[in-house]
Amino acid sequence: MNKPQAINWGSFKEKLVQYPSLDLQFQYAENKWVAASYHITEIKQAPIVSVDCGGVKNEWTEIIVQLWEPANQQQERAMKVKKALSIIDVVEKVLLLNINGTVKIEFGNSEFDTRQLYPNEFIIEGENLIIDLRPDTVQCKAIERGGSCGTTATGEECCTPAKPEKQRLGLKNLAVTAAACCEPGSGCC
Repeated sequence: MNKPQAINWGSFKEKLVQYPSLDLQFQYAENKWVAASYHITEIKQAPIVSVDCGGVKNEWTEIIVQLWEPANQQQERAMKVKKALSIIDVVEKVLLLNINGTVKIEFGNSEFDTRQLYPNEFIIEGENLIIDLRPDTVQCKAIERGGSCGTTATGEECCTPAKPEKQRLGLKNLAVTAAACCEPGSGCC
């Protein structure tokens, strides 16, 4: 599976602003749709700080839009894009969202374990703006930087912390000679 191309918050909002009168639909798997009765329950901003297996510190921000399907609530049409934009406006009055933050949509229901998905594609179909969601893939940042993961050609493991060098200690001669012995009154003790 190809890794979906991440979209930042600024670009995500620009896409929505272009289509305020369309119904906003989310497809989370092939022919699987978030129910039209969904709610946007919260928008989270998550600063991520990590250290990868190559010992390099990485930092980025994720903007996570959480969707919830209420039980036993049926609705024929999903919310309009302009309703989603009004929720975004409420959030942004309280929380300044990083326009460069990577967008993820968090969703789950009784048939699909909750997870964070990337908006992969925006599709206009009739009266609908469909956001096709795709899962993230696990990656090794060391390999993405051109390094390696596992064992290098010289047999060193790049993904394990460096082993501290053992300190060499010198041996002292502990044999005691008669001349080195303490005698009462000599002041050595």
